[in-house]
Amino acid sequence: MVVADWGPVVVAVAMFILLSPGLLFQLPARTRVIEFGNMYTSGISILVHAILFFCIYTILIVAIGVHIRSG
Repeated sequence: MVVADWGPVVVAVAMFILLSPGLLFQLPARTRVIEFGNMYTSGISILVHAILFFCIYTILIVAIGVHIRSG
C-alpha cells in the first residue's frame, strides 16, 4: 500500500493562489508600499512575492511539518 503525503502540494497550491501579486495585495505597489486588490503587477513585485512564497513555504513544510496523508 502506497501512502502519499499531500501536505506540501496543498500548501503550495493555496499559497500560489493567495500570494499572486495583485490578487489580495501587492508589495511593493506602484504608488505606495502596499496596495490591496489592485490586480496589477510589476517585476519587483513578482520577485518580492516569490521570496515571500519561498520563506513561508519553507517554514510551513520544514519547520512546522504540515502533512496530509492519503492511502
